[in-house]
Amino acid sequence: MKLARSFASDNNAGIHPEVLQAIAAANHGHTVGYGDDAYTASAVRKFEEHFGPGIEVFFVFNGTAANVLSLRALTESYHAVICTEIAHIYTDECGAPEKFTGSKLIPLPATEGKLTVETVRHAYHGIGDEHHVQPRVISITQATETGTLYKPDEIQALAGFAHDHEMFLHVDGARIANAAVSLGQTLPQATRDLGVDVLSFGGTKNGVMGGEAIVFFDQKLSRNFKYHRKQGMQLASKMRFISCQFEALLSNGLWQKSAQHANRMAQLLKEEISKIPQVKIIYPVEANGIFVQIPHSAIAKLQERYFFYVWNEEESVVRWMCSFDTTEDDVRQFSKFVAETLGS
Repeated sequence: MKLARSFASDNNAGIHPEVLQAIAAANHGHTVGYGDDAYTASAVRKFEEHFGPGIEVFFVFNGTAANVLSLRALTESYHAVICTEIAHIYTDECGAPEKFTGSKLIPLPATEGKLTVETVRHAYHGIGDEHHVQPRVISITQATETGTLYKPDEIQALAGFAHDHEMFLHVDGARIANAAVSLGQTLPQATRDLGVDVLSFGGTKNGVMGGEAIVFFDQKLSRNFKYHRKQGMQLASKMRFISCQFEALLSNGLWQKSAQHANRMAQLLKEEISKIPQVKIIYPVEANGIFVQIPHSAIAKLQERYFFYVWNEEESVVRWMCSFDTTEDDVRQFSKFVAETLGS
């Protein structure tokens, strides 16, 4: 059977037409490679328009690279990075952060996917003891891996703790757009204004063909980063085709419109599946993802038509994601199929 529209991940969505147009527009003639081109300079100016002056922006191919290289810029091999036990950097990046930074990840329990100052405080010990790794970075994900959101005061508190203890706050912002629009924030209000030091700015999950950006809010932290990016095999020769996508994303409110639509579709999906008695929503639906518990026997049947991921096999929890191109018809057809399958 031909698979219907996927609810597995916003990674599975296509490319936004405006981003495709930007790539096509950049595909004329020759230009200087490796980022020394007018398209990349223009994209950087777009970031400065949104986030303010005094930042440094670097483009890379994917989210793992954005996270790993961000952490590499902030750490030495004897340092530690504090994160949640479900953080993408801990569970889904194949050990890349530890391999390429040499530093240790310290995973902590998290309620609804979030760290708190209190949990971080318990991991802050052994300071100055040469036998112990030294905590250097707090890394959080916004929106979180469970689709929940840190409130502004929660991020501000973590940043304050980090800075009071000579640490940095890194944000994995693969879905920072979804978080910001859900909270009614501008991009700086969601990051820089709260004390974030380095942001992995997501594009791929919000309609970009492929590419992420690393944003340093303190230029001193990006010193020598161009060498880290090259050593990390993330310096694109035809950089214009990555950077032009971000200029499109950050123009005419495209990042907002796409994220708002994905979030709205998640709310519609929540509304529709809430009518199905056998479906239990596990976490608050605050961005564009829904985590639900369904009968284990139904998972394979549903996946025959709609691909999605199992989040917790033991508890029969699955994840359904909406994207910029998810339609109301997609949601209603999917919800109807879920109801029919669970009712059979």
